[in-house]
Amino acid sequence: MKIKVKKTIVPDPVRFIRRAGYGLTRSRETSFVKHFDRNPFPRFHLYLDDEGENWSFNLHLDQRAPVYKGVSAHSGEYEGEVVEREVERIKEFLIKK
Repeated sequence: MKIKVKKTIVPDPVRFIRRAGYGLTRSRETSFVKHFDRNPFPRFHLYLDDEGENWSFNLHLDQRAPVYKGVSAHSGEYEGEVVEREVERIKEFLIKK
């Protein structure tokens, strides 16, 4: 699920998403994760994309790790009640800003 935000509203997207409880993760793209507990999965996984005048936060829920080593495929959920609630929680940080 995508959240698009004008850069004038969120000039520093990394700071913004870290305030929402996400930590930077190592990957080929700029991405962040937020764990439910001390276990690595399930977790929210968020990618940051620069779309000119907007930032695009692409959020999904990783239910488990990739099945095969070296393969990035996973069981990500891009829709659903849990993802929608997290999107609303993130949007609350925009209001508090």
